[in-house]
Amino acid sequence: MKKVRKAVFPVAGLGTRFLPATKAIPKEMLTVVDKPVIQYVVDEAREAGVEHFIFVTGRNKAVIEDHFDVQFELYDTLAQRGKGDQLSRLQQLQPSPGQTSFTRQQVPLGLGHAVWCARELVGDEPFALLLPDMIMQSRKSCLKAMVELYEETGNNIIAVQECDPAETHKYGIVGRGEETHTGFRVTEMVEKPKPGTAPSNLYINGRYILQPEIFKILESQERGAGNEIQLTDAMLKLGKQQPFYGYKYDGRTFDCGSPEGFVEANVAFALWRSDMNENMSEVIRTLLDEMHPQRQRSTG
Repeated sequence: MKKVRKAVFPVAGLGTRFLPATKAIPKEMLTVVDKPVIQYVVDEAREAGVEHFIFVTGRNKAVIEDHFDVQFELYDTLAQRGKGDQLSRLQQLQPSPGQTSFTRQQVPLGLGHAVWCARELVGDEPFALLLPDMIMQSRKSCLKAMVELYEETGNNIIAVQECDPAETHKYGIVGRGEETHTGFRVTEMVEKPKPGTAPSNLYINGRYILQPEIFKILESQERGAGNEIQLTDAMLKLGKQQPFYGYKYDGRTFDCGSPEGFVEANVAFALWRSDMNENMSEVIRTLLDEMHPQRQRSTG
């Protein structure tokens, strides 16, 4: 069984739901508290033991590459000003030389196409795929737990979470088979099933461990929904050749691809931090009282 050493991050999206903020700044570089969204996802991969970070980029994404590069002038300025703590933190987040690779998705043909664009960099190895819009909050990272399940079972791993059964038509849903180790055997995958037809209420939350055979399938994959090359379609074909296992993630997931999810993530991660929790809690209470005076009266 080969180790999961590489992770793919598809970051070529335009981020139109965040305009005008994303007119000149990639959505992946919008900050949750004091770190860009993409940094949270890379940190999750690093915690899981990933050694090589592969970014599938598009136009106007050069700032992502700059973010993960050494900035000599900044480091020197921080050192001269005695800001050792800030310098040390930046250096800890800095990937080592040769740990990052960047490839371009010239045409926006969907997630499946973005994954296929990373084929030469991944090679003949299993790899993690992390959707950068989705950031996780838990004591143990979602991907780390998935890697542990992979080491027990092999093959392909999908992270899933529970959703309201009435909303299964919004997601990719999996069927749940027999329990195995810390996960379960996936019996089927359905993309946005019609109401009342979903095999469960477990939706795919944007974390995958896939075998390299997926690239051969994607190479000849026809366009599906939205006239794009869909990853789910390719996984369905791969599932006929290899088992898929599901890991049920019980932490919090924030969809930072939507303004609502992005704001929610900022509040949650601010409250998560011991240096900000007390102040942020007071700010939230004050704002709620000012916006809803009747709440203040009812709570005394």
